Amino acid sequence: MESSRYPKRRRVSSPVKDKVPRFNSPVKDKASHFTSPVKDKAPVRFSSPDELAASSDHGQQYYAQKHPPHSSRDNVERGRRYSAAATSRESPDELDHTVDHTVHHFYRGSFSKSKCVRQSHEKSTSRSPPPYSPISAAVATPSPPRTPPQPLTPSPPRTPLRRRTPSPPAVRPPQYVPYKQRMVLKGHRKGVAAVAFSPDGRLIASCSADATIRIWDTAGGKHLHTLEGHLAGVSTIAWSPDSKTLASGSDDKSIRLWDVSTGKAHPHPLLSHSSYIYALSFSPRGNMLASGSFDEALFLWDVRTSRLMRSLPAHSDPIGGVDFIRDGTLIVSCAGDGLIRVWDTATGQCLRTLVHEDNAAVIGVRFSPNGKFVLAWTLDHCMRLWNYVEGRCVKTYQGHKNEKWSISGAFGVYGGEEGTAYRAFVVSGSEDGNILFWDVQSKEILQKVEGHEGVVLGVDTWTESGLMVSGGTDKMVRIWERNEGKGLPEGEGEGDPVNGVDEAKEERKSS
Repeated sequence: MESSRYPKRRRVSSPVKDKVPRFNSPVKDKASHFTSPVKDKAPVRFSSPDELAASSDHGQQYYAQKHPPHSSRDNVERGRRYSAAATSRESPDELDHTVDHTVHHFYRGSFSKSKCVRQSHEKSTSRSPPPYSPISAAVATPSPPRTPPQPLTPSPPRTPLRRRTPSPPAVRPPQYVPYKQRMVLKGHRKGVAAVAFSPDGRLIASCSADATIRIWDTAGGKHLHTLEGHLAGVSTIAWSPDSKTLASGSDDKSIRLWDVSTGKAHPHPLLSHSSYIYALSFSPRGNMLASGSFDEALFLWDVRTSRLMRSLPAHSDPIGGVDFIRDGTLIVSCAGDGLIRVWDTATGQCLRTLVHEDNAAVIGVRFSPNGKFVLAWTLDHCMRLWNYVEGRCVKTYQGHKNEKWSISGAFGVYGGEEGTAYRAFVVSGSEDGNILFWDVQSKEILQKVEGHEGVVLGVDTWTESGLMVSGGTDKMVRIWERNEGKGLPEGEGEGDPVNGVDEAKEERKSS
């Protein structure tokens, strides 16, 4: 028989017979647990599931030998077999590393180890460790974190004991000391319209319907100067803050500024009003002068240049009084129309208009010393204290007569002795010849003085020495003193002013 064209190939035994599988653990007999189907020419036998599981266990043991666990886990797993449950507790990085190793079968293809590891991990996680397990004990009672030591803070020093200071004695309410007449100054030939202390209190000025202004010494009542130059009666006067200049307003429609030291008038009178001048007031700095007239206008003058700065159409009736607030920013004016108006000095704008429901004519007005209130005299026998910020009347003082004449008054204080407080009062003249004093807070009449024989038109106070001066239609100027026993007895000071008038006449004759 003709031989085959192609010779027969020699049968080669399976490599499984000579080589140990890759993941088999070393055993004594070096026999593979995989049976080669070529050796005995028997039919191919596939591995059973038990054998596969066994091969998986051998692979895990091999991996455990190549990759021992960390030292921290050796303490926990000491004396125990490295099992699938321990493998499942490895970190994710270790699980990923075990998945890459596979067991190769020549007759079943590749067998993945990741499936076995995942199954063992699921079994191990489904069962909780026993209560006595070191792992469960570590999980159940975690040790608290150690807190760093706190720095020692020194204790605050002990404060020495303070001695209790005695509380100040309680302030007693002051006791009002009545005024007494100190002296009478004679010299005017007609009624005295207004009187005023100089700001330093050394001089007294009085104006009269006889068109003259007289300057008196406060201490002795001596007549110093007679200021002449107006052509008609003088109705109002005002001192400059430095007590060197005196302003006077007359019925001749002019305003004159006088040098008190020499008794001479400034060369340029202030001429802009078209009617009688009733009210004057210097600003606190002395650079401005406010004037109110029968022509219903309010003028602001520059004293240095004798020029008119601003004209305000203030009222619809003759203006009875004007006054500056103590800081010079506001001006208050009043008139026979019953209105009291507060003006802005810088802009000339009317900021507030005060009017009472009775709408009585207002003949005089003054700011309070603290600048918070306005005191107004009206022809209904009343004086009213206004809170001009809120626009309401807070006090009404009654007891005097005032229905025809233009009467003025002033503020004053009393008290201040040891252990007593200061209290404010208001003083005003009256048409019945009396002078009345009211307590500002209680509205109580503190004193009623009968001194003049006619209408008391002007009253002023000098609180530093407790003095008061008054003038009226009886042509007299009277000085009053509050401190008992300090001044001259009543009626004894009348001779000095009379001699002063005689000296003034001699001076005029000699000139």
